[in-house]
Amino acid sequence: MKHHSPATPGAGAPERPDWVPEEAGEGFATRVVPGGQPIKTETSHTPPVPATRRARLSLDDYAAGVLARDPTILGRAITLIESNVPAHQHTAQQLLARLLPHTGKSFRIGITGIPGAGKSTFIEAFGCHLTDQNLRVAVLAIDPSSSVTGGSILGDKVRMEKLSRRPAAFIRPSPSGGSLGGVARKTREAILVCEAAGFDIVIVETVGVGQNEVTVRSMVDFFLVLAIAGAGDEMQGIKKGVIELADAIVINKADGENRPRCIATQAEMSRVLHYLRRATEGWDTPALTASSLTQEGIPEVWNMTRSFFEKARASGMLDARRRAQSVEWMHALIVESLRTRFYATPAVSTRLEAMERAVAAGQVPALTGAMELIAAAVSSER
Repeated sequence: MKHHSPATPGAGAPERPDWVPEEAGEGFATRVVPGGQPIKTETSHTPPVPATRRARLSLDDYAAGVLARDPTILGRAITLIESNVPAHQHTAQQLLARLLPHTGKSFRIGITGIPGAGKSTFIEAFGCHLTDQNLRVAVLAIDPSSSVTGGSILGDKVRMEKLSRRPAAFIRPSPSGGSLGGVARKTREAILVCEAAGFDIVIVETVGVGQNEVTVRSMVDFFLVLAIAGAGDEMQGIKKGVIELADAIVINKADGENRPRCIATQAEMSRVLHYLRRATEGWDTPALTASSLTQEGIPEVWNMTRSFFEKARASGMLDARRRAQSVEWMHALIVESLRTRFYATPAVSTRLEAMERAVAAGQVPALTGAMELIAAAVSSER
């Protein structure tokens, strides 16, 4: 290996280091450049364009944009509502107060189902059918939050590609955040904002696990459960409690060779529903079949849903349900706020770990530990 002497500033082109092969041609990229001299390349680079920050919106901007049905401002309004920053929360509550007179006219539909039931595909087919009927559709898809980062997968907007391209549709994935049974804490407020933006139908899709269904049931008018044939038994792996929440059961993927099995499952589900308590007084929960692939059964699902709303509105049940839901939501927020405030109290946070160890070791009864922490929190507030 031939060794080269170090390059001398001003003595011509810099030499190559000793690890460069002697037979290497001019295309070999390695060069020694004396300190302080810039490396010159033949490729010219365009200076990076500095990122521009979005203009901050005022309360008037938010309200006017939502009422004008501006999708960009609608998305930013929902982001504002989802924020945990105190200043944002204050502005969000002011915005909701302005928008409330423009809410309450949409159909609120919750859709859930076991993993593999094809929720997103069904919602896309259902949403496309609704937009074909000149209806405006908003989809609030509750995505599971990552247990590692706390972020969400946010895949529904990708999966509903066809629906997302329609001007009359708005799809908003939201992270569950792990609160209130895994359902996004601000979904109720997002529903109101979408209603103020003039959407005729607001669909809330749940993750389909845990207590999500119970929480979504408490914020929608109509609750639809998707099932599939051949999942092991007639209940499709869905708990009886979830079935009792349903205003309709739809056996999805009823196409091709699977259609006869779906029809058989529909008949069995109808028999099961006959013995269960009605989710909505005055409404018999039906079981239908549908195919998101062929669109067969989708119009029937919509006709059935529309019939529900016509009856519920005429009987006064719809307004009564919404009033009860609002009061229930207020109490849920009180409980959540008190819980957050309790654990954030210094008198609690400094004693909590030691108290947990004492309870786990059997040195202190659980109730005694809880009462002592509560007493500490109350004393610190005085």
